[in-house]
Amino acid sequence: MFTIRHGGKGKFLRLLRFAPILTGAAAMLVAGLFTTIVAAQEPVPRRNLLQRLFGIGQRPIYYDDRYLYPEAPRPRRIQKRRPQPAGVQQRRPRAKPRVVETPPPAPVVEKSPDAKKVLVVGDFVADSLGDGLKVAFEQTPGIMIETRASGSSGLVRDDYFDWPKTLPDYIGELNPAAIVISIGANDRQTMRIGDSKEKFRTDRWTEEYRRRVSTLAALARKDNLPVFWVGMPPFQSSAMTADMVTFNGIYREEVEKAGGQFIDIWDGFVDEQGKFVLTGSDINGQQARLRGSDGINLTKAGKRKLAFYVEKDIRKLLGEAASSDSDMPGADGLKDLVVTAPLANEDIVRTPPISLTDPALDGATALLGAREPPKGNGKSARDLLVEKGEVVAAPPGRVDDFRLDKPKAVISSR
Repeated sequence: MFTIRHGGKGKFLRLLRFAPILTGAAAMLVAGLFTTIVAAQEPVPRRNLLQRLFGIGQRPIYYDDRYLYPEAPRPRRIQKRRPQPAGVQQRRPRAKPRVVETPPPAPVVEKSPDAKKVLVVGDFVADSLGDGLKVAFEQTPGIMIETRASGSSGLVRDDYFDWPKTLPDYIGELNPAAIVISIGANDRQTMRIGDSKEKFRTDRWTEEYRRRVSTLAALARKDNLPVFWVGMPPFQSSAMTADMVTFNGIYREEVEKAGGQFIDIWDGFVDEQGKFVLTGSDINGQQARLRGSDGINLTKAGKRKLAFYVEKDIRKLLGEAASSDSDMPGADGLKDLVVTAPLANEDIVRTPPISLTDPALDGATALLGAREPPKGNGKSARDLLVEKGEVVAAPPGRVDDFRLDKPKAVISSR
């Protein structure tokens, strides 16, 4: 395709003036060539206001062997990174690690040689209870927690672990001052009674289970030892929770018959509506995770809360042994105390009670500053004002007392 450069169009028009001189065929050839060239040349479009301001809808124009963009934006200048010398690498400054101050651990208190021992027996709940009690009494040198628990044991599978046979051996070995029992979470299964198997929660199963609970409680109370039977907590399974309610009722009845004490912990692991919760209040009233993700095991905060219910009764039972050294003042703290003898009976001054309406309070029968009540005619201030137009004089000293001759007592008080 041919293009007409600047000024070429005028020269071509002047050339057409000599077209009559040329032959017809040559004239037709020159005219067709001009039409083709003019049609091939694209006219430059005119720009409107939007195109001038924002460059909208503009197309490139082919002019003088190049494309032109009216008011095209200037290209951004790209800054090239300076080449770094070989062997040198830029390193970003490392952020300073965040220092989290952890409280110093509590000092380890050694147990006294004559410390009283508390035996904790049962299944995995008893194991968690033992861990919580160790934390509760770690600063008490007079009490030692001994845990003898089997996580998968119970009162149903005596072929796996026989608690009535093993408990007397633990008592003879440790000679405890108190026994804590927590068992039953694994007992929701078939029980072998004699030569037959009995399904869970039948009448025969419940009767045999009650007998086994009574037997274990009697063995723990054989030497008149204090026995604390801790009830089962709720679990995430609603069916398992319902069975634990039945078990706790059996534990309470049979343990109290044997002379032990049943400790109910149910309310510590449910919400206001009595439903199972994974997160609840710890012993300090702060929200904490109490149960594991399986809804069965207990966390560290849950173990400590479980032990909180038993800790109170143990401290109440063992008395001075449950107090730490910091709670007991030594001889240096007692030497400055001064104890005085009580007063004799004749040195005590007794004052009889005085009634508020007693007229002999100060030896008179009238109140201080009292005056005789004014004698009236039986008509109120309203009646006098309406009937006779009389205004009753205000008492001396009142805000509406406008008399010019004030009493001397009122003037002196002001």
